[in-house]
Amino acid sequence: MMKIGSRKWRNLLYEGARKLDIQIDKRTIDKFATHALELLKWNQKTNLTAITDPVEVAVKHFLDSIVPVKIIPHRASLLDIGSGGGFPGIPLKLSLPHLSVTLIDASRKKVSFLKHMIRILELENIKALHIRSEAFAKAPGVAKSFEVVISRALSSMTSFALTALPFLKKDGVIIAMRGNVSNHDIQLLRSSFNKKHDMLMDKDIDEFEINVKRYSLPYLKSNRSIVSLTRNSPPLGGWDEL
Repeated sequence: MMKIGSRKWRNLLYEGARKLDIQIDKRTIDKFATHALELLKWNQKTNLTAITDPVEVAVKHFLDSIVPVKIIPHRASLLDIGSGGGFPGIPLKLSLPHLSVTLIDASRKKVSFLKHMIRILELENIKALHIRSEAFAKAPGVAKSFEVVISRALSSMTSFALTALPFLKKDGVIIAMRGNVSNHDIQLLRSSFNKKHDMLMDKDIDEFEINVKRYSLPYLKSNRSIVSLTRNSPPLGGWDEL
């Protein structure tokens, strides 16, 4: 059986990233291995993840987390809502070291793990906070302070987008990482936004562009989608359909 951190496991990450047209170096893969080993060690006492198979850990946690590197500015301020075991925030920080990253989660135990990972990976310009998104949005200086707000499978797309909106800078992007998303899901997102018009701070829902990128995870052939919402911007470029 393949072991996390083994040469075979590392090669799987490297080749899997290539299949996604993403380049990752040995140092980054070393950090991924450290993160994965610590994740499973802590998972024995704290419920951090249901994914424990080495191949699935590599693909579903790490390779899936780095797909958005294609649309995230390298020096952006990024908020990961409901980061849990650090996904996608920590792999994105390792892949794009100049990101300024904030990880938030409502679980104190998960935030303890996130702070542990930040320390042992020796990461800078990243912090983990034990706070709910609703409370964080009201903290001084937080509103409209992030260029990227991201989450992986947190609640419904509409609920996440509404949660993310108060944090977003004018030209920022909301990124929802999901499973297979249908055109009906996107229409529901658009209509739900309009119905909740009065809940929004800026009341400018119609100015959002919604884009969907579909891809398949290497090795597991699992269909995934990234739904991005941008205000006052043309569709994001530089991303070939995967």
